[in-house]
Amino acid sequence: TALGIAHCSADGSRASLHAALRTLLAVPWPSQRDVRAWLQLLAVLQWVLSFLLLGPVTLVLLLYLVFTRFWPISALYLAWVIFDWDTPEKGGRRLPCLRRWSVWRHFRDYFPVKLVKTHDLSPGHNYIIGSHPHGILCVGAFCNFITGSTGFSELFPGIRPFLTTLAGNFRLPLFREYLMSGGLCPVTRRAIGHLLSKNGTGNAVAIVIGGAAESLSCSPGVTTLILKNRKGFVRMALQHGAFLVPSFSFGENELFRQVVFEEGSWMRAVQQRFQKMMGFAPCVFYGRGITSVRSRGFLPYARPITTVVGEPVTVPKIEEPSSEEVDLYHGMYVRSLLKLFNDNKTKYGLSEGDELRIV
Repeated sequence: TALGIAHCSADGSRASLHAALRTLLAVPWPSQRDVRAWLQLLAVLQWVLSFLLLGPVTLVLLLYLVFTRFWPISALYLAWVIFDWDTPEKGGRRLPCLRRWSVWRHFRDYFPVKLVKTHDLSPGHNYIIGSHPHGILCVGAFCNFITGSTGFSELFPGIRPFLTTLAGNFRLPLFREYLMSGGLCPVTRRAIGHLLSKNGTGNAVAIVIGGAAESLSCSPGVTTLILKNRKGFVRMALQHGAFLVPSFSFGENELFRQVVFEEGSWMRAVQQRFQKMMGFAPCVFYGRGITSVRSRGFLPYARPITTVVGEPVTVPKIEEPSSEEVDLYHGMYVRSLLKLFNDNKTKYGLSEGDELRIV
């Protein structure tokens, strides 16, 4: 009968539903550990892609729109950049909410990154923090001084951290807005001088002193800093009376594998010439892939990074410091950095025999 057929159909539907539920429950669901690992990987992926592709891709897109009916978008953005041209040199336009972005916690935990304080920093002074080493992508400097994920504000209350980067990055559309929103500024005398003289006290400007040239010597097991003839930051500190603070990120050089060309080779000469012309060095490096830690790709390996902030070197204000005065305080800074390295190297992955080479 029709009633019997309907009853059998309903029983069949329930049986099918039960079978589907049993099949679904039999599929292994990702654990909380797996979910955390994926979130951490995605956080690092978005950061790497932002730094490597956001500026060039946006520039190409705006140039393409010029030749379409959407050309007003490019024209309006160009007008905005012209109007806003000097903002990066005047402290930028940082957004505190970006420092608190939850993505940065996953970014921190991927490695993980840790910030260690050895001495207090008084809000009544300004500071230049020397960040060492450069590594490939300055992960430790970015995570500690730009994001709030490692607790910089809690460790150093009343101190506003800034991080400097190549001025050319602020010429790339949209990328400049991204950098400024996090508290990055151009590594120029004008920008650093503004932060140290026209922004009150309690400012800490972090400078990756070795710069692009140092990245060419980045390799695991080797700690070489380009610092011996880098004295401009000391002169700036003296002119503004900003205390010098050394910091070292243990583990920074372990994040990638780099093909290091020997001094005197033609490939090394090409890298150095490119670096002088463009401001950054074309490194040949690789990390892990997206799908597996055993595959090769452009993501950093998950290696612990511990950034130790050392004791401030007290610096007087001298508007026109002599070469001798610059050399004096540069020497004091180098000795403070060496002490910081030697006091902490065995705590964070290095052996007692490891040395810090300064060239």
